[in-house]
Amino acid sequence: MTERAPASDGVHLFPIDISAYKAGNTGVDYITTHDSGVAGPHLMINAVTHGNEVCGAHALRFLFEHDLRPTRGKLTLSFANVAAYESFEEAAPYESRFVDEDFNRVWNEETLDGPRQSQEISRARAMRPVVDQIDHMLDIHSVELPQPPMLLAGPKAKGRALSAAIGKPRHVVIDAGHAAGKRIRDYAQFDDPARDSSACLVECGYHFFEEAADIAIETSLRFLRHFDAIDPAFLAEHLKDPENVDQMFIEVSGPITIETDNFVFDRTFEGFEVVPEKGTLIGHDDDKAVHTPYDNCVMIMPARDPLKGKTAVRLGRIV
Repeated sequence: MTERAPASDGVHLFPIDISAYKAGNTGVDYITTHDSGVAGPHLMINAVTHGNEVCGAHALRFLFEHDLRPTRGKLTLSFANVAAYESFEEAAPYESRFVDEDFNRVWNEETLDGPRQSQEISRARAMRPVVDQIDHMLDIHSVELPQPPMLLAGPKAKGRALSAAIGKPRHVVIDAGHAAGKRIRDYAQFDDPARDSSACLVECGYHFFEEAADIAIETSLRFLRHFDAIDPAFLAEHLKDPENVDQMFIEVSGPITIETDNFVFDRTFEGFEVVPEKGTLIGHDDDKAVHTPYDNCVMIMPARDPLKGKTAVRLGRIV
């Protein structure tokens, strides 16, 4: 199901050649739309928003190689930041996240309509006419430390509803996005509470574990199943675990932002630990002790390499 390659320095899942998908059929490189000819929603599965998050490319290849067509509506398969993806080097696997800036922070309308230039902004502008047509989107990602997969539902009720309908992974994070700029998940129609369009983001576990590709494929099939846009026979053959799980919804209360060059965690956090007592020590930011601000505090996406000005960990409440 996934690309198998010799492990090297913790890298077990590698980029694949996606050049066969460059031409597409939309007039935008690396974007292909399949039209069923039957009334229904226009769905998008988006991959490689970050160049080193390769599991989404494996998922789209799986869909292409099986010649999957929607049973109703339209299905668009998109490789986003291809330039960053193609810059991947095994010796420095984290360095290909983006070329000039984070592609997943440029989806503000004022940025896309403004004068600022970068490779990522240019790609977003090229993709924008296609994204404007989308009713519902799944954006496939992975994370920088081995930790459980999760859905990021966003702050709107419709994002939470979509995550619940997908039904897996277990952890669903309700987050407001980033102050540095909008994610594609939060673009325009997906963020507008007056419109039915919805989007969510799946983090498929560690970037370079083979299991991330399997999770990306499974989540894609679940997304298509929710919208009744996939052949039930194909689903029965390839969705090995069709049952939904008992999901845990966690609302992010805020990040722990690192203030010095000397942040250290008090212990190893792998993600989604529930710290029972308010005031429990998390770590030290130089000589400043950092504690949990409330009971049953959930540790979300701890940083691999804590850096000044970045987020050490996000804190969340179970809702």
